[in-house]
Amino acid sequence: MRTVSLLLIALLLSRGTSKAQEASIWKDPAPHATTFVTVDDGTKLEVLDWGGPGPAIVLLAGSGNTGHVFDDFAPALKDCCHVYAITRRGYGASSQPASGYDNQRLANDILQVLDRLNITRPVLAGHSMAGGEITTLAGQHPQRVAGLAYIDALGDPRDWPASDPAWMALMRKLPPSTPTAACQADRSSFARYRDTLACQMHFTMPEAELHHSYETNADGSVGGFKSPGWINTAIGDGEVKRDYTGIRVPVVALYEFPRTSLDQLRPDDPQPRNEDERALVLEFAAATRAYMDRWVQNLLRSVPDARLVDTPAAGHYIFLTRPAVVASEIRALAASAKSPSAKE
Repeated sequence: MRTVSLLLIALLLSRGTSKAQEASIWKDPAPHATTFVTVDDGTKLEVLDWGGPGPAIVLLAGSGNTGHVFDDFAPALKDCCHVYAITRRGYGASSQPASGYDNQRLANDILQVLDRLNITRPVLAGHSMAGGEITTLAGQHPQRVAGLAYIDALGDPRDWPASDPAWMALMRKLPPSTPTAACQADRSSFARYRDTLACQMHFTMPEAELHHSYETNADGSVGGFKSPGWINTAIGDGEVKRDYTGIRVPVVALYEFPRTSLDQLRPDDPQPRNEDERALVLEFAAATRAYMDRWVQNLLRSVPDARLVDTPAAGHYIFLTRPAVVASEIRALAASAKSPSAKE
């Protein structure tokens, strides 16, 4: 009996070890090369390189994400362009220095990567907060870039609705959205967590993005964020008001144009149940539209020929929910920006 018990214990331990070993040897299936570029006082940034012919495109993730968030999207651009992605400091496999998270330093980091890898006049495509970094870099060094793609990235962190008490008060009064099917939260493995996100968000992240963003527990389950919260705070504190006055290159901005009527509501929007709630939803929509209109007008004052592309019902991660549209627009931007004389 003792022998059987010992064998059973050994078997259970071996199964646990095997699962942990499987997690530890997970390999990113994306077809890119990975290198690390030193940008500042020993700080190294992860750079992903998918290759491809033609002009360079550099993809830049939003706050909290790594370059691997583009693993499923980037190959769609390889037919026209040499595609890269950069993981900013503080996230994923890039260094986590104690400082350097202000907008200027983050923009300088991108410039350092371009210099060290001899990436000449790329199109910079920034998602979300990366819009600030590409604006700063292109405004200060217009000769170093060929074009800018803002992927739901026009939001001005110094003119932000969540900082407005009146806007927040309206949001708290909104009626609930249409209930959706319950999503079973499962973090027992990265593959299952990816399925959880697909249920919750109606799209999902590349599995490599999850591996680079979250710790892997000993049993192969999904752990906590790899980046401590103070890094997000430092980045937020270091943001600046958008200034497009130095932009001298073609620009495309893709985002979901604000909804202006109740017949444009989606199931995940607040659903009014009576006249008072209908009026409230319209008031909130107008308040939100006022912010977005200011962001767009700020861009157009300096870049009047910027191309604005509506992506209805695409949400924030447009390159994951509408990849063909985003790829087509970036491809066209790269083609129009081939000549070094464009807008200079």
